[in-house]
Amino acid sequence: MINKSAVEMAESLSKGEITSVELTKAHLNQINEVDGQVHAFLHVDTQGALDQASQVDAKRSAGEKMPALAGVPLALKDVLVQKGIPTTCGSKMLEGWRPPYDSTVVRKLKENGIVILGKTNMDEFAMGSSTENSAYGPTKNPWDLTRIPGGSGGGSSASLASFQAPLAIGTDTGGSIRQPAAVTGTVGVKPTYGAVSRYGLVAFSSSLDQAGPCARTVLDAAYLHEAIAGHDPLDSTSINAQVPAVVAAAKDGNVKGMKIGVIKELQGDGYQAGVLKLFNESLEILASLGAEIVEVSCKYFDYALAAYYLIAPSECSSNLARFDAMRYGIRSGQGSAEEVMNSTRQIGFGREVKRRIILGTYALSSGYYDAYYGSAQKVRTLISRDFESAFKLADVLVSPTAPTTAFKIGEKSNDPIAMYLNDIATIPTNLAGIGGMSLPSGLAAEDGLPAGFQIMAPAMKDDLMYKVGAALEAELNTKWQGPILNSAPKLGAK
Repeated sequence: MINKSAVEMAESLSKGEITSVELTKAHLNQINEVDGQVHAFLHVDTQGALDQASQVDAKRSAGEKMPALAGVPLALKDVLVQKGIPTTCGSKMLEGWRPPYDSTVVRKLKENGIVILGKTNMDEFAMGSSTENSAYGPTKNPWDLTRIPGGSGGGSSASLASFQAPLAIGTDTGGSIRQPAAVTGTVGVKPTYGAVSRYGLVAFSSSLDQAGPCARTVLDAAYLHEAIAGHDPLDSTSINAQVPAVVAAAKDGNVKGMKIGVIKELQGDGYQAGVLKLFNESLEILASLGAEIVEVSCKYFDYALAAYYLIAPSECSSNLARFDAMRYGIRSGQGSAEEVMNSTRQIGFGREVKRRIILGTYALSSGYYDAYYGSAQKVRTLISRDFESAFKLADVLVSPTAPTTAFKIGEKSNDPIAMYLNDIATIPTNLAGIGGMSLPSGLAAEDGLPAGFQIMAPAMKDDLMYKVGAALEAELNTKWQGPILNSAPKLGAK
């Protein structure tokens, strides 16, 4: 039951072959069985999930017309607020906090009858590429429990790969949906910035953060995408436009005549040989399906990483100033307000969060603003222009999602620069605000671990990446064994 796709589960529910309560219990049993090894969840809302499932079953029994994914369970990244459910953002700073309201994403999930199982582990305040920065311990990759599941949304991706949930929600600031998808053999999508509401998403970097769907198949991700997307007057950055028909595109999967641009700068040195081999094999598949493969150059992408690690920390230093020990979260120490605030931040924030706050505060300080933050924003504009030029030559752009497969837990935790390089291929889309998708390209020859294929589309043309992703997925399904083929990896084994 739990090995099926979300769409298959939804079909079984609509036919009355199974109830949502039974399906939810099956996933709760899987969580009880394997999450002690994986640590994908920070909080499992057992009773709440069963109550939601019962409500869906009751409405279905009464003959109500149900949304496509009604009754299907989902894992929610712990950076989106859900009323009455602990929301920590992977930080001690918010330990025990229960929000008084639902984020727009959660509201839409509930309106669609999607059953929320609980909150997933993440790098603290979404800052990291490995989920090792969680204050509650790292999540482990189900393919190999000694390795990372990506970050910051490693809990969401690991819950999919270990069949604890068929769907998940992640957030992507510099690759935090797509990079975890790549290293766990799952599908992750960063929609166009503003296509999914950010209301109730605890902010890290407001001009970059974007919630999106995580799943085991492209079609599953498309259905979840349509469920959570749409204009929201509560979010000033929300786009007031029709949601692209991503489900129809995923069902179509016809790339004949499409031009697919290979970004010259996102391959070569620093990329694992097995990852590049799978990427090139995927290009050959797309060419065999009638797509035209063209090479494009985006010369300012070489500066994307540096620009991102000035912009994101700058915005983070501003956003995290709200955690002052006065309004919510933990409080430590005695004395003046300043002394209590200082003491609380000392114990509440982890090392990586402190590092980025310091970097951001410095970049925004008097005398340095133009040299650092201002210059980074100029580079961001040049990267957007690179994309505009490239999209004149190609319908979509592609690259490997991450330069390597999953690395060992602890391998890069003391080397911030090496850690940041994991996002080198995903960051440009966040800086430009366009959509990006990662789907599995296979298992790398060196280590037998999953690699990802990234597809990027122009703003509000997210349907194009679903069309290409579905076409490639259909062909790759016959070539590798992984979650995408309902073949669960044996926990701890490659």
